[in-house]
Amino acid sequence: MPKNVVWFSEVDKEDIALVGGKGANLGEMAKSGFPVPDGFIVTAYAYFNFIKSNGIDKKVSNLISTINFNDSNSLKQVSVHIKKEIMDAPFPNDLKLEIYNFYKKLGGTFREPLVAVRSSATAEDLPGASFAGQQETYLNVKGDTNLILSVKKCWASLFEERAIFYRHENKFDHVKVGIAVPVQEMVESDSSGVMFTIDPVTNDKTKIVIEAIWGLGELIVQGKVTPDHFEVSKDNGKIEFKQINQQKIKLVKKGGENKEVSVGIFKQKNQKITDQEILKLFEEGKKLEKHYFFPQDIEWAIEKGKVYIIQTRPITTMGEKDTKSQKISTSSLGTPILKGDGASFGIVTGHVRILKSPGQISTLVKDEILVAPQTNPDFVPAMKIASAIVTDFGGRTSHAAIVSREIGIPAVVGTEKATTILKNGDVVTVNGETGEVFKGGKSSTNEATTSDTEYNKDYLEIETATKVYVNLAEPEFANKQPGRSADGIGLLRAEFMIAGIGVHPKKMIRDGKKHEYIQKLADNLEIFCNAFNSKPVVYRATDFKTNEYRNLTGGREFEPQEPNPMLGFRGAYRYISDKDVFKLELSAIKEVRNKRGCDNLWLMLPFVRTPKELELVKKIITDEGLIRSQSFKLWMMVEIPSNVILLDDFIDVGIDGVSIGTNDLTMLILGTDRDNSEVATEFNERNKAVLLSIEKVIKTAKKRGITSSICGQAASYSEIMEVAIRCGVTSLSVSSDLVPITRKHVSDLEKKLFS
Repeated sequence: MPKNVVWFSEVDKEDIALVGGKGANLGEMAKSGFPVPDGFIVTAYAYFNFIKSNGIDKKVSNLISTINFNDSNSLKQVSVHIKKEIMDAPFPNDLKLEIYNFYKKLGGTFREPLVAVRSSATAEDLPGASFAGQQETYLNVKGDTNLILSVKKCWASLFEERAIFYRHENKFDHVKVGIAVPVQEMVESDSSGVMFTIDPVTNDKTKIVIEAIWGLGELIVQGKVTPDHFEVSKDNGKIEFKQINQQKIKLVKKGGENKEVSVGIFKQKNQKITDQEILKLFEEGKKLEKHYFFPQDIEWAIEKGKVYIIQTRPITTMGEKDTKSQKISTSSLGTPILKGDGASFGIVTGHVRILKSPGQISTLVKDEILVAPQTNPDFVPAMKIASAIVTDFGGRTSHAAIVSREIGIPAVVGTEKATTILKNGDVVTVNGETGEVFKGGKSSTNEATTSDTEYNKDYLEIETATKVYVNLAEPEFANKQPGRSADGIGLLRAEFMIAGIGVHPKKMIRDGKKHEYIQKLADNLEIFCNAFNSKPVVYRATDFKTNEYRNLTGGREFEPQEPNPMLGFRGAYRYISDKDVFKLELSAIKEVRNKRGCDNLWLMLPFVRTPKELELVKKIITDEGLIRSQSFKLWMMVEIPSNVILLDDFIDVGIDGVSIGTNDLTMLILGTDRDNSEVATEFNERNKAVLLSIEKVIKTAKKRGITSSICGQAASYSEIMEVAIRCGVTSLSVSSDLVPITRKHVSDLEKKLFS
């Protein structure tokens, strides 16, 4: 019968089914005398028993079968559900005791050792597939309770979104793939890095390539620092090439955490490992390649002069690549404007797109050159449509370099200043062999002569599942492109039309001009409805604040002076207090819908503080004969924290949709006035609290079967757009000029997330 827990020395490369690819390689190296830090493995057998004993196996199978892999929200929901099932399930006591005993033996009687807890799927680190980074690793874990929690987290990470998607893409059975958990003594690295037993860029088998940094090795893969680069000849064992790079930060254990700390100024430009250590690593690399009869990708660490091998796996990026690069020469382009490490072969010319974070990837157009400080797995969707990659930091073993080679596009890494020197739209040529970037070149990507008008016109024809609405306010712009090509009006502001009438509505009522007021407002509404024909026109009822109403003729007579109109007499509360004024708007809507045949006109209520307010306003609307139906929808703005927190209660009152007003919502969540120059810098729609609120609203709306929208400039921000589309937003509503590019970005995001 298979064991629940085994020492490294008890398994070898034939035991992948029991301990996964990573565990099998650790066992193989330990058995064969390689300098591997000691450890044990919680086997896949233990994982399968845990899943079965808690009744999770059938739930996993059923949930996986429901995933729509074209819908990222579907994937995310299943991932969250399965991980929660695993984390909430009780850990078997007998297994817990067995792990405790192994942990005690590893540390000795009086020591709780620091360990690295790693994930080892039973279908990873194979010559034909690399699952690296799909599951989690936890470093500097100490104590039996923390160890058990980390094991559980590793099990749950088998169902991370990226891991589920990767198995689906590579046709691995989700249920049959198990996970083992190697627990390995931590090496408190003075320096660490990666070693390839062939040149990973050129596939040159005559050399071994070593890259090194100070501290723990995570920063080298993340590309946050540019490592030293060494090349050693297999023929004569001589160091043939050295490139020493400045390193300003390193990752170290500090207290109970891993922290990035500054490298001393006099140490930053020093060689990270000695020549003697380079040759020690070289010898271990040669022996590993000979042992496995296959080129290896090796992780190593050095502590107090002793070399340790942390992991090895087959190199999965060998062979000829189907590159997108042009077969052109850069000799005619003059002096390069940037120089870094050539990380992936090929030469390509294209337009620059700078991405400072994964949240901006929706701005990347197919075949543009992706320029970033460094990349991580969240950049991969963008990398797959880029024509080349250029980074500020990182070496040939960084994430950007490895993925570029896998995809087959040119890459230059470690330029130090690409994001500073290059600008969006620049045409440059990237030489992934020499590590050079040149200004200009003949682009085979987007034609440089394409005008903005032509560019936008093409985008107007794109179809998207997420509706792209337009924000409008002034009737004279109703029939103008590009806004008219939108899927409807997601925010028709009343204020400009009321200002156009010019007189305070209470004065109009007092002067006996109610009918005139209604007709003028109806005339304006009709213009918008006819311009968009059968497409929805969502009219937001007046949200004048008292200081704005006072500017209308007669306004000073009817409006109080408030110290803070933003939080004062406005929105739904005003409709309840001034029913006669609100009824003027409702009468205009009835006129347009019932008498002028524009049944595409809907109503949206702003600034509704409580569900009770919504209930009272709804009664006024229905009493006036406007009843929710297939052709008449009632929306509510979400712009107050109470709207987010109590959204279910508002929906219970009865609405057809919500539209998130990011301006007021951001101000009220962060407690800052964007119009106040003293605190305006704190206004940020991308703040985590705002993004989480947006996510909650969209998910709640979807769950409750109503539509959701975002209106305002923030709807076009890539970070917000991605969160919204991932969560299932129904529409985005933007200014007229942003309709074409928003449609393009939405299309790209939908393809990335749902195809």
